[in-house]
Amino acid sequence: MKAGKIRSTRHFNVSQLRIDLWNQLRTQLHFHQKEENKRVKSKSKKSISELLDDLIIIEQYYSFPGRNKVRKLQDIVKRKEFYTASTWVNELVRQFVSESYRSNPGLIKNDADNDNSESENSEKKNSGGNRNHFEVLFVDNLSRKEEDAMRSKIAELRDEDEHLTYDVVVQRSFQDALIALLLNYNIQAVVIRYAPPYDSENIESLLKPFLGYIHDLDFSGDSEEKLGPLLGKIIKQFRPELDIYYVTDTALLQLKDSTVKNFRRIFYRKDDIQELHLAILRGIRERYKTPFFTALKAYSRQPVGVFHAMPISRGNSVFKSRWIRDFGQFYGRNLCLAETSSTSGGLDSLLQPTGSLKQAQKMASDAYGSKYTFFVTNGTSTSNKIVQQALVEPGDLVLIDRDCHKSHHYGLVLAGALPVYLDSYPIEKYSMYGAVPLKEIKDMLLELKKAGRLHKVKMLLLTNCTFDGLVYNVERVMEEILAIKPDIIFLWDEAWFAFAGFTYTYKQRTGMFVAKKLYNKYRSDDYRKKYKKHVSSLAEGELPLMPDPEKVKIRVYSTQSTHKTLSSFRQGSMIHIWDEEYRRLVCDSFQEAYMTHISTSPNYQILASMDAGRRQVQFEGYEMVEKSIELAMSIRAKIHDHPLLHKYFRVLTVRDFIPDQYRKSGLDEYYTDDKGWNRMESAWEHDEFVLDPTKITLTVGLSGIDGDTFKNEYLMDQYNIQINKTSRNSILFMTSIGTTRGSVAYLLNTLLQIAEKLDEEQPALNKKEGEILQKRIKSLMEDVPPLPDFSRFHASFQAVPGVRGGDIRQAYFLAYRSENCEYIPLDDCLDIIKGGRELVSTTFVIPYPPGFPVLVPGQVISNDIIKFLLALDVKEIHGYRPELGLKVFTEKVLKAQEKIPARAEIIPGD
Repeated sequence: MKAGKIRSTRHFNVSQLRIDLWNQLRTQLHFHQKEENKRVKSKSKKSISELLDDLIIIEQYYSFPGRNKVRKLQDIVKRKEFYTASTWVNELVRQFVSESYRSNPGLIKNDADNDNSESENSEKKNSGGNRNHFEVLFVDNLSRKEEDAMRSKIAELRDEDEHLTYDVVVQRSFQDALIALLLNYNIQAVVIRYAPPYDSENIESLLKPFLGYIHDLDFSGDSEEKLGPLLGKIIKQFRPELDIYYVTDTALLQLKDSTVKNFRRIFYRKDDIQELHLAILRGIRERYKTPFFTALKAYSRQPVGVFHAMPISRGNSVFKSRWIRDFGQFYGRNLCLAETSSTSGGLDSLLQPTGSLKQAQKMASDAYGSKYTFFVTNGTSTSNKIVQQALVEPGDLVLIDRDCHKSHHYGLVLAGALPVYLDSYPIEKYSMYGAVPLKEIKDMLLELKKAGRLHKVKMLLLTNCTFDGLVYNVERVMEEILAIKPDIIFLWDEAWFAFAGFTYTYKQRTGMFVAKKLYNKYRSDDYRKKYKKHVSSLAEGELPLMPDPEKVKIRVYSTQSTHKTLSSFRQGSMIHIWDEEYRRLVCDSFQEAYMTHISTSPNYQILASMDAGRRQVQFEGYEMVEKSIELAMSIRAKIHDHPLLHKYFRVLTVRDFIPDQYRKSGLDEYYTDDKGWNRMESAWEHDEFVLDPTKITLTVGLSGIDGDTFKNEYLMDQYNIQINKTSRNSILFMTSIGTTRGSVAYLLNTLLQIAEKLDEEQPALNKKEGEILQKRIKSLMEDVPPLPDFSRFHASFQAVPGVRGGDIRQAYFLAYRSENCEYIPLDDCLDIIKGGRELVSTTFVIPYPPGFPVLVPGQVISNDIIKFLLALDVKEIHGYRPELGLKVFTEKVLKAQEKIPARAEIIPGD
């Protein structure tokens, strides 16, 4: 899709439009039923017939309420039976909004059903709860009669005792199939039959603004014979979690390998539909498996005699106690029954899995799109250290964004690698850093190349997305960096981005998705031709902008805090690997690093939760992520539109976070008064940086309250609302798959109550109090301390004098001897620096906020850093003791260090 004009809609997505249309219809019918009005004065000003016409376009993509029910409503309305229509719509909306039909499939009547006693009896039989109901998309240009016959055959095959039940949604064109997959979250399998036509009759209707990528695809020139396999390929990219089946008449020997690999199974017209039905159910059952969670449940139900560690196992030490029974009552017996040190009896060893854990990690790898996935039970801080220790050696150079999580800095200390710090662009007005511009990374690599150090560069480490929601253009970064250094390893810290792989817009900016995409791209004949043409067009000495397909290696690692954005107990983390050199170069060192950092007593509850969470994202990840985005957008719109909320609180927009030069699409903000919702697809495809809308930064400085006070004394103490982080004048909310509409309503109501209280209190201030308040607001919103860049490493800790890359490990351990260090009061530092002495930090100094090191071991302390620390009004600064001052190296030890040979001279192989 080319970057072009930003599309806008009054509803954020079709789900909002759909609910709005049904609610409008309910209101219209209510008034017509009472015969008080023939037309309701609403914003849409649509008649009942117009609303039903719109709904029939939308409902054809769902099994419930579905197209057939809308048609029946049209017939009832034509007969002017408004009471019947109103009663039926009320019940439909109740079931639709509550989603009760999804666990009680008896509420659904297929388009082919009639309102007769047989279907009513069927409804009663199937009305039991706790069924897992899903929908299967059939893509075939069927006549109505053929569709009814197919539905009848499938109905005959259903087993009343089966906990998996499904309904069929039929689409008759290529485009309609993709629209259904975009809109209908409940589709779990797709059957492509024969050769569907391409064009949809609905693409130019009210759905057009919401279709994004689908609207921009154009395969209308392809023959219908090609469209079936092509549709399978696109679905595999768009919603890879789905099972895809192909029904064809093409001779077996004529089927291409590229066609076969996109389908779970291929059937022929003569095959009995029973085989297809059973294959669909089997595919769902396989995804439904949770190998380790199931094994743990089975183990907990066995009578076991425990003569091993863990007295709490089976709960005997708890439930027999007179003093901690409340602990057992709170957590329940299952927690204790599932606590064990055993790795047998169906369980497994995390350090060397051969059974249920091995299967669980393989299924997670399939779900997240990696080659290999490893579970970690002590958080992504540990995952980061494992990856670094596995991949980098002492003396290797690692390009790293300076404001990344502290675990990366400590990981470099442990590994002995030399960091080359990259500076993010500052967002000084809100005391935040953005992300590292691609030009900054490329310039650093070229600088190292000029210094003869490019061969020592091993890894590029970036945070994606950042704490505040900034997301890199992963594909562009990798392509342009690989053109300079074709064997570089990418470590994407996706601690806050584990959910991103389950919706297409976000997925394009994840490490695993891009790794696979580029791997296939660089091995294609088409790319080789383009590269050859590109190289031939270069002037003498000009560097290529495309990676050399003969040299490039795709080596990508992602670390994700599963517990932060998906369903997992605290500290559940995963390492995802897409490294074509893993088996040959990394496997052994990775296992050693894994053994080094992983506990020999991993928490089985955390492991089971990650296994179950994987099942969840494969079945409902797309739906839940899309809904969390929708809720985030609702919060943004409500605060923007409400005059009182907007008076004291403002949601920071895309423009506030990302300078113009990094926004090729021109997208400034997600929501505006005049246009409503700006579509985000183009920006997420093209811009250098985008803003994750689920990270909502709210400025509170206009209230005269700093972020930390607003978080603790207002939201937490008064309303029990937990938030993510704060800055000097802002707070950060985030929505996730666990956010509910009720919790959003509570948050907005809380902000409104605080705003109303402020609006009552501030006019009552006397003149002096008012001046103090305005001074406070000015201090929070305007007098912000400038954010310092990384200064440099002291010459004693540089690998090569004058060249980027510092030995923080050497500085870190040099500070272990107290005689090498001294404390300097912060207020004295500027005068000492002015006097000509270089102050060098012995430790990491990390203010919260912003929460990343402003100083690292071996770094020269600059004037800007001191001024920043002096201007900070935060309560928490790790690595700094106010009563003592900054801990720095003595002049004596620095002079002694200068006599030691440069780091690069003593590292073998440099």
